[in-house]
Amino acid sequence: MPFLEFIAGSISGAVGLAVGHPLDTVRLQAQSAYKGILHCVTKTYAHEGLHGFFKGMAFPVLTTGLTNSIVFGSYSNVLDYLTQSQRSDRSEGKPASAAQVFTAGCFSGLVQVSVCAPIDLVKVRLQGQTTADRYRGPLHCLTVILKEEGPRGLFRGGLALALRDVPCYGLYFLPYEVTRKALTESGQQPGTFAILMAGGVAGVVTWAFATPMDVVKARLQMSGAGGREYSGVLHCMRVSVREEGVRVFFKGLLLNSLRAFPVNAVTFLSYETLMKIFCPPTR
Repeated sequence: MPFLEFIAGSISGAVGLAVGHPLDTVRLQAQSAYKGILHCVTKTYAHEGLHGFFKGMAFPVLTTGLTNSIVFGSYSNVLDYLTQSQRSDRSEGKPASAAQVFTAGCFSGLVQVSVCAPIDLVKVRLQGQTTADRYRGPLHCLTVILKEEGPRGLFRGGLALALRDVPCYGLYFLPYEVTRKALTESGQQPGTFAILMAGGVAGVVTWAFATPMDVVKARLQMSGAGGREYSGVLHCMRVSVREEGVRVFFKGLLLNSLRAFPVNAVTFLSYETLMKIFCPPTR
């Protein structure tokens, strides 16, 4: 049934986030005080201990379920519409075309951005602060943003988020489908190894394309919380390049890739496992 994909996406998203949250790169991208991964890790641990690596985790654990639910649910249902087939049909030798997979992925990214931009903003703000002086928690953060910036403030960095997520969710599902198929013998169902590898590859490929706009997004979102002020995406890009060079757009790429493989491998494996439970394949 259509809503089962949303349930499976919700649970798998929360599981994936729990695996990868300590390696989240928001500070590395949004601030220029860190020289690299090891410096960021060392400084965070020295000033905040292990707790510093899990800052802002409670809120995204609760909300990533919603985000992933929208992404996987929208993708699966749009793919059903585009192919005029069901998930079971595609797993039995009637795969979707690359164009259909990419289109469905882009649509899921668009829906996700329209719903979840405020969630992403709060997550970035909570992770980006080094003390609890400004935001005491998710609800307090939302209250402060609304009070200081109004309802529009909840969508700060929204354009950069859309420029990142709409095309990149198309790229997210495409390498997953291609890799999973390549690692599965003809006529057979994909095994655990194929799903893990396909999910990991999908995550790495996606972040390779997403990191430049992710850097811009993080900086725009932090600009309302004591960070540098930017008037928009292009202004942020110009200032960042002028002050830090083109390399600034690849800040966090290595860490993003290291984080993306296990997170997305676990996310896709959880999703596929749940879908097998919800919708057992016909014999």
